[in-house]
Amino acid sequence: MAAAASAAVALGAVTALVGGLGTAQADTAKGAAAKPAAAAPAAASSGGVKIAYYDQWSVYGNAYYPKNLDTSGVAGKLDILNYSFENIDPTNLTCFEATKASDSTNESDPNAGDGAGDAFADYQKSFGADISVDGVGDVYNQPIVGNFNQLKKLKAKHPNLKIIASIGGWTYSKFFSDAAATDASRKKLVSSCIDMFIKGNLPVQGGYGGPGSAAGIFDGFDIDWEYPGSPGGHTGNHYSPNDKANYTKLLAEFRTELNAYGSANGGKKMYLTAALPAGQDKISQIETDKVGAYLDYANIMTYDMHGAFETNGPTNFQDPLYQSPSDPSNAIPPGTEKYSTDHAISAWTTGDPAYGIPGGFPASKITMGYPLYYRGWTGVAAGSNHGLYQPASGPAPARGISQVAGTAYYKELTGLVDNPSTTFYDPSSQTNWFYNGTEFWTGLGAQAIQAKADYAHCHGLGGSMMYSLLDLDPGATLFNKIVTATNGSAPGCTAPPTTPPTTPPTTPPTTPPTTPPTTPPTTPPGGGTCTLPSWSASAVYVGGNTVSWKGHNWLAKWWTTNEEPGTTGQWGVWQDNGAC
Repeated sequence: MAAAASAAVALGAVTALVGGLGTAQADTAKGAAAKPAAAAPAAASSGGVKIAYYDQWSVYGNAYYPKNLDTSGVAGKLDILNYSFENIDPTNLTCFEATKASDSTNESDPNAGDGAGDAFADYQKSFGADISVDGVGDVYNQPIVGNFNQLKKLKAKHPNLKIIASIGGWTYSKFFSDAAATDASRKKLVSSCIDMFIKGNLPVQGGYGGPGSAAGIFDGFDIDWEYPGSPGGHTGNHYSPNDKANYTKLLAEFRTELNAYGSANGGKKMYLTAALPAGQDKISQIETDKVGAYLDYANIMTYDMHGAFETNGPTNFQDPLYQSPSDPSNAIPPGTEKYSTDHAISAWTTGDPAYGIPGGFPASKITMGYPLYYRGWTGVAAGSNHGLYQPASGPAPARGISQVAGTAYYKELTGLVDNPSTTFYDPSSQTNWFYNGTEFWTGLGAQAIQAKADYAHCHGLGGSMMYSLLDLDPGATLFNKIVTATNGSAPGCTAPPTTPPTTPPTTPPTTPPTTPPTTPPTTPPGGGTCTLPSWSASAVYVGGNTVSWKGHNWLAKWWTTNEEPGTTGQWGVWQDNGAC
């Protein structure tokens, strides 16, 4: 997620959009073991939950107020709105409120987020009638004003909308490890967060706040710890080998206390979600088979896999659905990760043995991340494919509102995104890019949105997560396309490709058996003394099935049919287990 920010640095807050891979520069160099596509897909599903993040600092340079969520139709189409971000007090390890600037752009400062927060935006900024959700301006003697009061009005107009307080983010994750370290510290953090944001007992600051002043606004919490047990977060973040188990315990404590509060208040449903990583090195530091018991939804940050933080390129996709065989990162030595959404989702659900990831997270609780911003390079020659995988002279120049080189909002790329003359689609990775002869931008286009939604439906995922709403144009163009695709259903689900497809899948498969055929040929054409059933071109195999072929035993790593063992190299479906 983007870094937390305050009024003093709101215009630069978008610079730290680092998503589920953490510091992408470090991850690109570090890599991880290659991961195949997911196992056989679920039956196609329809619809799905819609979750989106509304950033605390949206009310500054972007002038994107809670009222905009209403007038643009966004609030009426969302299920959950995550209000981001709140911080952890470095001294008391509790939820707190403060008005202290954080320079989210300063990656070298290990203390950038210490004690920072924006209580002013939360509940002290007055809203005039022109920017108020209900058209009524704030008055001096209200208990609270600011975003919190506007969110209360938004809920009154949209009673089905759930609003969740998101804790952490890129800049505010430093003290999660400390707060999660013991049973006592976990209870202290969770009870303080519930007291402040659920019961609404805000500290009196700037003439606002007090007991119960923010009651009834928030329906739960979103935990955005970037990242447990990993050095890949913001410079200076605390982390420990104990984080893996403690993260599960922290979620369990949140679940317990939220349930207790809900039970004491008429059986009210209280929500717990989490923003979770897409890089296997970070997923491996989370108990994927346990945390699903406590979460309502896992918002997987399937973006920021590449960007102009890789200053001179080569250009690449920030959110590829599948890994392309043409991707230059394929040249990274074997045993290193090639990022894709499919790799991330399959690690969470079915596991990744190379990283010791057991999988086991319910697909129905996963929301796929959609970035509402773009990453770009300049000085990009056309090359053989409209700038794709070409070197660059550096990040694309900063645009109007965002003022961050290499990053832009949809509304800052008018005339480029989804313009037929500058929009391109890679059927292998099922991703769009945008190129005008000099600048190359990576992010969502209409084709990529539909491909992602089809993937989610075919794999039984829970829905969509969007980061962040301040990036939207007045017509909420990207948001509406994502909602439409999420609310639809896939026209037909194919088995995931054993290598990324060269054309988008169009033919629905027959239902694959869970075991290979019982009567395959028994004598491998290539000779050898083999006792396993021989591979058959007409059979369907799933992960864990074993066969013999041409004198060797082979292990299927995922779903496959008609892929001859030994013909697709080390990245193919078949693992060579040696001669018979």
